[in-house]
Amino acid sequence: MINVPIKRLPHAADLQLPIYHTEDAAGFDLMAASAADADIVLQPGGRALIPTGFAIALPRGYEAQVRPRSGLALHSGVTVLNSPGTIDADYRGEIGVILINLGSHPFVIKRGARIAQLVVSPVERVALVESDGLEGSARGAGGFGSTGRGTEK
Repeated sequence: MINVPIKRLPHAADLQLPIYHTEDAAGFDLMAASAADADIVLQPGGRALIPTGFAIALPRGYEAQVRPRSGLALHSGVTVLNSPGTIDADYRGEIGVILINLGSHPFVIKRGARIAQLVVSPVERVALVESDGLEGSARGAGGFGSTGRGTEK
C-alpha cells in the first residue's frame, strides 16, 4: 500500500474523503463538490466539469485514472467524457470530472453525489527507439476490426 496525501479544498469542508466502498474495490468513489444551493443539471448531450473539492499528491511512478461509475452509465446514460481521465504524478490541482449525459433525459447532479471513481496505478516508463522496421505479427498493420468478428452481428 502507498500513502497518497490528499488536500480537502474549502468548498469540500462538509464532504467525506473519497473511500473504497468495499474490501476489494479497485477505485475510490469521487463525489460532486458543487454549490450546496445549486444542483448541476446535465441536459441530454450536455457536458460539464464537476469539481470534487480534493487535490492529491501522487508519488512519482503512479497515475490516477478517473473512470465512470457503471450504475450511472447503465441507468442514466451519464459517463466520464475523457474516460479514463488521467491525473499525472506532478499534478496538484483540484480533481475534476468531465461528465456527459448520453441519456435521453436531463440528469441532476446533487452535492455529494458519487459521480466517478478514482483508480491509482503504477506507470511504467518506456523509451521510444526509432526503427526503420518493426517485427512482424499475425495481425500486422490491420486496423480497427481487423481481427474479424465473433458471433456478434
